[in-house]
Formats: sequence, C-alpha cells, structure tokens
Amino acid sequence: MSDIEIRHATEADLPAIVAMLADDPLGAARETPDDLAPYRTAYEALAADPQQHLIVAVREGRTIGTLQLTVIPGLSRRGAVRSIIEGVRIHRDERGSGLGSQLVEWAVAESRALGCQMVQLTSDATRVDAHRFYERLGFEASHLGFKLML
Repeated sequence: MSDIEIRHATEADLPAIVAMLADDPLGAARETPDDLAPYRTAYEALAADPQQHLIVAVREGRTIGTLQLTVIPGLSRRGAVRSIIEGVRIHRDERGSGLGSQLVEWAVAESRALGCQMVQLTSDATRVDAHRFYERLGFEASHLGFKLML
C-alpha cells in the first residue's frame, strides 16, 4: 500500500471525512453531511490544538480513510502520557484492503514518537466486527466504558 499518503487533514478533506463518518447505521443517525458548518467549527478547534491530530489516508488525491489521534498528559501511571484513537473510518470501497490496519498502526507508531506510554480507544458495543479488528491489532478489551450525553 505504498500508494497511500497518510497526512494531517485539511479543511478541504472535511466533506469526505464527514461522508465516511455518516456511512454506517450509527453514523447515519448522528452525522449531517449536508451541513458542514459544525464540522468546520470543530476542524478549526482541532487544527489549533497541537494535541489533536486529525489524519486522513489519501490515494491518488482521494480521501479514503480517517482517524483522530488525541494526546493526553496525565498524572496516573506515574505521569504517563496516553493517546486516544477516535473516529476510525474507511471508505466503503476500501474496506477489507488493509487500510484500516495501516491507519491504526500509523497512530500507534505516532503515539510512540510523541512519547505516549499507552494507546486507548473505544468502540460502540454494537460494532462486533470492529472489536475483532482491534483485538487482531493487539488491543485488549480491558475496561468498560460509560458516556453521559450533555
């Protein structure tokens, strides 16, 4: 997959990123690809924060994958720095190609380079295939997550 460029997203990538976020049953219910205004506002905040890395995978000028990597300094675990991987999405035409593995492996390597001692992620309880995918990449289902919508 040497024809894949992994880079920081630009504002021009937003339509493709949002389309990928919306392209599944969960995303279809919560994303609004026809209204990019809130995503532009979020992008501006991400771009201004050096601890946020909105990443895209591009082939021949086409955005075909994305994820967000957030670096969080902490006190627990002897002041360990951790990263969180969020919003991993692969364009439906590219699923099963190994691109998802390549993107997550990039995020793990980047986390190491940024001094992180741990990489964590969450996955919706209904995404059983995604759970198997992350376990194949070495992630362990070690915690139970909770959310409170505000």
